[in-house]
Order: sequence, then C-alpha cells, then structure tokens
Amino acid sequence: MGVVTDIAKSYRAPRAVLRRRLAGGENEGSALVTLMLACGLIFVAQWPRLSRLAFETGQEVQMLMGATLLSWLFIMPLVFYVLAGIVAFVLRLLKTPATGFETRMALFWGLLCAAPLWLLWGLTAGFVGPGAATTAVGVLALAALIYFWGAMLSEVAHTPKKES
Repeated sequence: MGVVTDIAKSYRAPRAVLRRRLAGGENEGSALVTLMLACGLIFVAQWPRLSRLAFETGQEVQMLMGATLLSWLFIMPLVFYVLAGIVAFVLRLLKTPATGFETRMALFWGLLCAAPLWLLWGLTAGFVGPGAATTAVGVLALAALIYFWGAMLSEVAHTPKKES
C-alpha cells in the first residue's frame, strides 16, 4: 500500500499500520527511507517560516535554508538513530520482545505520520507569524509525534514474536 494511504490510516489505527509494515521483515533500507522522507518533509515545512524570518531580519534566505538543510537532512537523522538506539537498549533491559529494528521503525514511522502536522506548523509560522496560533499548531504536531511514537512503541514492546 502507498505511504500516503498508510499515513492517513495511521491516524485511525497506528498499531495496525505499523504491524503490517513490519510484517515484510527487517529491511534497514526501508527504515532509512522512512526517516529521510520524514526529515525531508519537516525540512520543507520550514520554508515558509524561513522566508518570513529572512524578510523580517534582512538575512539571506539561502543561508537560512542551507543551515536548516544541514540540520534536518544530516544531523537529525543521526539524532533519531541514537534516540532509537537508547530506547531499544532500555527496552532490552526491561526484557521486552522488541528488536532494535522495530524500535527504530516505531520512531521513524511515528515521525513520518506526524510530518503533515509539521507542514501545517510551517505554514502557520510563515503566514501568521509568531503567536498563539503557531504555538498551538506546534504543540499539536509535537503531541501527534509523541502519540504515534508511544502507540507504535507499545505495539512492538508488547507483541510476542513468533518462533520460526
């Protein structure tokens, strides 16, 4: 099934979508693509905000976008891999059946599912500017990320593995 369809279905049943995506087996390439797609969408979400910031401060928009590109497409993927590794280590200490790959996919897929709300946040920050509306949409986007990650992490941590 398509990624956009899966994202939409994740808003209704995030655990079922993750379970189906994990049924194909461990594929680190798909995990990396999921993470890079999420980070790419969040980078694109920054464009309206950066354009507004450049207009208001007189800074070069290319410099702002270059720094944001570096952070979201090169640094943040590493941060997310480290964060997923720490969570996988903690889950291993708690003796849950979750594998490192499943833990990574729970975070990466949760981030991708929350990306549309980050796009909305970027538009709000760019067109409305700083204020209550931008803060509210930002809190909503962060809450969605935490919800998706928590639900999906709960799914992989409590689903017993089938013996081969």
